Amino acid sequence: MSPSEPGPRRAPGRGRRAFAATWWGRAWVTALEDSTLDSGRLSRGRTYARKDMVGPVTIAPGQVRAAVQGSRPRPYRSAVHLPVLTDTQWDTLLDTVAARAGHLAALLDGEMPAELVDDARHAGVPLLPQPAELDPECSCPDWGHPCKHAAALCYAIAATIDADPFVLFALRGRGREELLSRLRARRSTVHATATPRAPAGIPAAGAYAAWAAQAQHPPALPAPDPRASALPDIPPPASGPSATDLERLMADTAARAARLLNGDTTSLHLSQHEDAVRIAASGCGPELFHHLIQNTGARPAAFARLTRAWRYGGPTGLTVAEQPHTPGPAVMAAARTAVTEALTEMTTTTAGLRVWRNRLTLGGQGIQLRLGPDTLWYPYLQHEDGEWWPAAPGEPDPVTALTAVWQHAER
Repeated sequence: MSPSEPGPRRAPGRGRRAFAATWWGRAWVTALEDSTLDSGRLSRGRTYARKDMVGPVTIAPGQVRAAVQGSRPRPYRSAVHLPVLTDTQWDTLLDTVAARAGHLAALLDGEMPAELVDDARHAGVPLLPQPAELDPECSCPDWGHPCKHAAALCYAIAATIDADPFVLFALRGRGREELLSRLRARRSTVHATATPRAPAGIPAAGAYAAWAAQAQHPPALPAPDPRASALPDIPPPASGPSATDLERLMADTAARAARLLNGDTTSLHLSQHEDAVRIAASGCGPELFHHLIQNTGARPAAFARLTRAWRYGGPTGLTVAEQPHTPGPAVMAAARTAVTEALTEMTTTTAGLRVWRNRLTLGGQGIQLRLGPDTLWYPYLQHEDGEWWPAAPGEPDPVTALTAVWQHAER
């Protein structure tokens, strides 16, 4: 359990999504819930997990096991199996981890980078489980798939996956120490066999920055030509995006090129995932929006939430939505004090105000404030499905962010 997170995470109070706080832990829970239509057994499994009826858990390559207490005196032997990766897939995954220095640093800090999972998936390596991959097993006579005991085991292990993303690697076949050892060996091999190479140039961002610094009087850009975004011909039927969406992509490309000529290199650093969200947030048509969801492998509701996060905060808003971080304790303490004082004037109770990492949550009102890396506070509202949705742009002051959504939350 994270030292700054309140309360025990292995015995959540209520709600389907209360078993995991991180996006990768909830991906595990989602895979379980999407693997079956039997909501009754899932509900019983959540009850068993909350009542601590799941015994000590054993994690091994391709499986997680535990004794689960049922209605009989003797516990049942439950397990959930997950396919391990092949040697070829492991080589690809190690290359993906080693490709960015920040990936390993994030894992060691207890975070699962979304870019790592996306890059691995595009390379054909499933790190997070898919619904069809989870294979439950239990000694009970229940024929359910999964039965309530195996479901309870899945819910109970979610908090462990939350706290240590290396558990996902272990379930796929290799534990933390073996993974780190192979990454160290890979780096040693690269250094030992490295040979001098001809200069490979500089990144595009550096080239544009150097050009902008040297150009004393950049030429003025011509006024946009409306005809420039018109297609020379109508695309054939059923060939993909509509003509309208293609024209919007052309206009977007022209606008990005214009910003690059003016020295703005922000868009050069976007990942495929981030750029898909950016395009969706620009007001693309429903057909292109659907294609973006399909090609990124995202869940529609989750992609819609990220699109709204981008509209309110751009790349920073997306980071706030996906990646919790741990600011200085003094910052969060001061914010909590200010919000508590404001709540005293706005309502009769301040009960339920919780602090976890960069988030202040007022559960009774369904409001959450998230501190972004830009030091702005981004307000979120909890919808009926239990998910937190971005609700307004970031504010320098947490009380201002709170009041921006207070009336909406009361309704």
